[in-house]
Amino acid sequence: MKVKERIEQLRKVMEEKGVDAYVVPTADFHQSEYVGEYFKARKFITGFSGSAGTAVITRTEGKLWTDGRYFLQAGRQLEGTTVELMKMGEPGVPTITEYLAEALPEGGVLGFDGRVVSMGEGKAYEAVAKAKGGRVFYQEDLIDGIWTDRPAMSEEPAFSLELKYAGESTKDKLIRIREEMKRCHANVHILTTLDDICWTLNIRGNDIDFFPMVLTYAIITMEEVKLYVDERKLSEEMKALLAQDQVSIHPYNDIYEDVKKLGASDTALIDSGKLNYALYSNIPEGVQEVDERNPEILFKAMKNRVEIENIRKAQIKDSIAHVRFMKWLKENIGKTVITEISATEKLDAYRAEMGNFIRPSFEPISSFGEHAAIVHYTSSEETNVELKEGNLYLSDTGAGFYEGSTDVTRTFALGEIPQEMKEHFTLVAISNLQLANAKFLKGTIGMNLDILARKPFWDRDLNFNHGTGHGVGYLLNIHEGPTGFRWQYRPGESHAFEEGMVITDEPGIYIEGSHGVRLENELLVCSGTKNEYGQFMYFEAITLIPMDLDAIDPAMMTEEEKKLLNDYHKKVYDSLEVHLTEEEKEWLKVYTRAI
Repeated sequence: MKVKERIEQLRKVMEEKGVDAYVVPTADFHQSEYVGEYFKARKFITGFSGSAGTAVITRTEGKLWTDGRYFLQAGRQLEGTTVELMKMGEPGVPTITEYLAEALPEGGVLGFDGRVVSMGEGKAYEAVAKAKGGRVFYQEDLIDGIWTDRPAMSEEPAFSLELKYAGESTKDKLIRIREEMKRCHANVHILTTLDDICWTLNIRGNDIDFFPMVLTYAIITMEEVKLYVDERKLSEEMKALLAQDQVSIHPYNDIYEDVKKLGASDTALIDSGKLNYALYSNIPEGVQEVDERNPEILFKAMKNRVEIENIRKAQIKDSIAHVRFMKWLKENIGKTVITEISATEKLDAYRAEMGNFIRPSFEPISSFGEHAAIVHYTSSEETNVELKEGNLYLSDTGAGFYEGSTDVTRTFALGEIPQEMKEHFTLVAISNLQLANAKFLKGTIGMNLDILARKPFWDRDLNFNHGTGHGVGYLLNIHEGPTGFRWQYRPGESHAFEEGMVITDEPGIYIEGSHGVRLENELLVCSGTKNEYGQFMYFEAITLIPMDLDAIDPAMMTEEEKKLLNDYHKKVYDSLEVHLTEEEKEWLKVYTRAI
């Protein structure tokens, strides 16, 4: 079926169930940012394949909300579908709840699958329906009835993350979590977020493309942990290890009935942004609730000593792979056929040679020319193009090593490029370096520092329509809270920088129909001087890959900006030379030379 036919089928089901508007988010039962194929209902019903977006289908209209990363992509994919693009954050564009407040008829029924909508979102939808004298219908997945060839849920095996990689035992993690439970007088902690559970129990899996996690729920009490998972995914050795920490295994969906057994003497620690609405609705009314951010979120964001040592190793591995890839690209462009897809395959082949490579850490963005103006473009057999001289090639990819996950973007000049492209590349490099070299007092948040990255753009009446950086998980989500760089407030990204956090620095510029530039390094948050003024902090760039000097216009840069670039490139060379062949070292000298 085409999208229009799928929507008509959905409307027939909506009519049978008495549903006037149906919300289809991009989520699984665990509020994951990226989801397995089984959960891609929003893609199925609209045709839009981006990783973020929410569709609303009424009896007469279809609309899709997504953010600035996907405006170009969504606009193209929604053509001919009857689904209208709603550009989130743009003037005159209502929020989803504002639209529903207008579109839902008096006494109407607002539908959604309560398992894929967060508690907070579900309560907001509930308020909209009540204001219209209506109600919500959340007990069924209406998409399931029309998606006849829906992929099965993953049955991939899980594995334990050894202490030499995790750096902290499950026992010690549970002690810290239970201390937080005591602080808020809770005796039950309900967890549905996959990264929080996998971090706590030091397990990983293969249930989501690119993200090595296991589909699980958990209930933590002061005495035990109930883990809800398809038991076939766990080896006998894993079960024995979990049992040592009083972790009992239960069928995946049993949690929905088990939470109904909580009583009036229980106080549950929950996170409304992370707990799904269906599960929340099953908690008995008499149970006391403490709605706070899951403590695991901050714990896992502040990497321990072992994790940091491993992450440095992973970054060196990925940087060596990138240097070899960049050398290969420069030497072969125009001589052999290189496409967006084959370029990414070549980079991953270099990564695999480094050892302990598990898989890419997210879906690669490999974009040439005008494709690079689409912030989260994904190349496919239909869109794959050959890389040619005279334009820019943007590669935003990551590696999942046992030593940690990486997230790197480099833009490369292929042959001689126009002056405008050099100016845009140089602007992005200046922005990246200005932010990376910030020094600040403890307590600073990303909104305080984002101006350092934006100022070079804003001075020229330019901007980039995405956040400047995000936290990075350790073999978990590549986008990790609770900290990030953004000039506008966003819930979940407003925590102060803490020592041990790893944050990306990734400004960019995107010229529709022509080219795009993004340069992304990972930064480690470090403690600096402590004196009468407080604790000073700084960033250490741990991504060590040249910024393509073929695309730099030194005339645009101040002496200070040149020094920042030269210092960075000296660090790149000094860190990598011992790992390279003589030929590679000579090549790297040229691309890290002082300007």
